[in-house]
Order: sequence, then structure tokens, then C-alpha cells
Amino acid sequence: MDAIQIAQEKFAQLIRSEFERIERMKADNEITDFSKLDEIVVGVLPGDGIGPIIMEQALRVLKDLMAPEIESGRLKIKEIEGMTIENRAAKLQSLPDEVFEEVKKCNVILKGPMVTPRASDPWPNLISANSLLRRGLELFAAVRPIKIPEKGIDWTFFRENIEGEYIWGNKGIQVNEDLAVDFKVQTKQGSERIARAAFEFARKNGKKNVTIVTKANIVKLADGNFIKAVRKVGEEYPEIEIQERLVDAMAAKMMDPEFNKGIEVIVLPNLYGDIVTDVAAEHQGGLGTASSSNLGNKYAMFEAIHGTAPYLIEHGRGQYADPCSLIRAVGMMMAHIGYADRKAILDEALDICTITERKVVVTTMPEDASTKEFTDYLLETIDDLKESKK
Repeated sequence: MDAIQIAQEKFAQLIRSEFERIERMKADNEITDFSKLDEIVVGVLPGDGIGPIIMEQALRVLKDLMAPEIESGRLKIKEIEGMTIENRAAKLQSLPDEVFEEVKKCNVILKGPMVTPRASDPWPNLISANSLLRRGLELFAAVRPIKIPEKGIDWTFFRENIEGEYIWGNKGIQVNEDLAVDFKVQTKQGSERIARAAFEFARKNGKKNVTIVTKANIVKLADGNFIKAVRKVGEEYPEIEIQERLVDAMAAKMMDPEFNKGIEVIVLPNLYGDIVTDVAAEHQGGLGTASSSNLGNKYAMFEAIHGTAPYLIEHGRGQYADPCSLIRAVGMMMAHIGYADRKAILDEALDICTITERKVVVTTMPEDASTKEFTDYLLETIDDLKESKK
């Protein structure tokens, strides 16, 4: 069999697997109603590098704000072991089977950053554990809020989380030594469900605009069909305006008031969403200031959007990492499971500690606050706010 025939057969296998996935999406109708659960289990995956350090502090915040529910047994925190890069490398599994079985016993996951090995790393070339968790739990929507008050920016990004260039990221075809082919996948079902999540959020939060970001002028089929799917769903929400932006222009000009006029909710395919939300987070103040929720019908996962910070670990400064991204993820999780009032207290406290008052500042340098010292300050502020609201 020649190289072309081998490539054709591999491609056929991938297409068959997608048809099976589409049928699973059609059948994915089980939606968790947290208000009806007697017990909500939060699975904790600390991660690698600075992950365990910032997770320790994020859990202090969660335990403080959710103390009544933890004491009553309504909220259970369950730390899941086995997701360190050392263990994953030893097992040659990005997401070990026994870990995933424990994850599926939880309702929501709080996750620290995890190593995805690169060619120069001393680890096996494992694929992203994040992507396996998202696909395995059908977490199709990555939701990332970005706020820059001084520029009048209050955006919420809805990034399609499973398809696009990432779904077959490790399944490209090396046809021969001269030719490699990777793929971009778009389905009607996948596009419509991320669109509906974005429009539902817009309607529930009084937003009047959904902006679609693609490169449909060049990527005619996948991106063109993504736009068609979003616009089709948008017909059910006539009060919401729909507009389009090209991804390169969005990355370059998102801070231009003329360009971003009217933007409130942004829906994007997977790769564009990954890039554009990181750019937006940098404008907000850096990846350490941003968090992400990964939502599906049954499960949800909340995480920091930055990496494991190997430089800080190598230079003995892990204890000075900024925990705000993961702490903000805690806030998003509390709101998702029905405690938006606790998120409101946390958001107010974070604004005080990082913007208006800033008595303690994390710069990752030893002469400034440590991760724990900042969290001590945040918890004092939270307790003051709780007292003032009694």
C-alpha cells in the first residue's frame, strides 16, 4: 500500500470516529441541576509547578466562603491524586484511567495548571491533559470573562472547546518525509451548542450583542459553517445583535474603541479562542489575572488559564506566584453551582485587594508579597465584607 492509500485509510478512520461523536452529541441531553443535588462534589486536581502552591490558597478561599455548606455536608471537597507530570509520564498516559474514573464521580472540577510536554522537555511527548479532560467530560464551552473598567470593557468569551484544530491535534497524517497534514474539524452540533450557550448567557445577563470571530474569508468551509450555525441559533434571540470580526483584526485592534464598539459577548472556534482570550487577558493585566470555566451539560471544570511557571519553580520563587487566576476560578465555580452571592463577595474583595487598595502586592519577587501573604490579605478583606453585609 502506497503513502497516499495509507493516508486515505487513516483519514477515513478519523471521519468514522467523528460520525460516532456526532451521534453522542445528539444524545447528550443530561443536564445537571445543582439546586436539586443534596451533595455537590468538587474534585481538586492541583497540577504541576506552581499548581499545588496556588491551589492551597484557592482552597482556603473556597473553604472560607463556603464554610456553612461544607459543615452541613452539601459541599464536599475531594482531592484527586495521580495527575502530576511524573505520574503521567511513568504511566505514559496524559489522563490515567484511574484518575479519570475518580474525576467522573465529581460534579465539578477545580484544576491547577498542568505540564503539556514540548519537544525540548525531558518528558514523553504526551498530549494535553486539558484537552482530554474537556473531551472526556464533554466540556464544550470555555467561558472567559475579561474586564478593563477604565476602557469600558466588560467582555465574556465563549470559546468552542473541543473541535477545531485541537480535536485531532495528535492525529495528523505524516504522509511521507516531505508532507504532513493536520486537520480542522467543525460540526453543526458542536457549533450550535456553543452558540446557544453564548446567546443564553447574553439573554440572562442583559447583553445585547454577540460577536462572532473567525477567519471565514480564508477558511471557507469550517469557519463559514461556524458563522452559519451561530446565526441560525441567533434567530431564536431576536433582541440580540450579531456582528462579525476577523480573528487577526480582533487580536490586533481589540483595544481600539471604534473597532470594539458594542462588543459584549464573543463566540469563537477553538484555536482562535485560545489565542484571542490570552491576548485579551494580557490587556487586562496578564494571564495571572484571568480564569476560565469549562462547561458541559453534566460536568464543569474551573481553572487558571496560565501555565505551570517553571521559571519560578527553577529559581525558588514558586511561593511568590500570583494566585488570583485560580481564586477567580473558584468564584466562577461558586456561581455555577448556585452561589452567585459568594462570588459577588469574592469579586468585590479582589477589586479592593488588586485595584483600589492594594496594601499587599504580588510581583513574583521575594521582596513583595508571597502567595500566602496575599491570600491572608484577601481573606481579611472577605471577612470584613461579610461583617459589613450582616
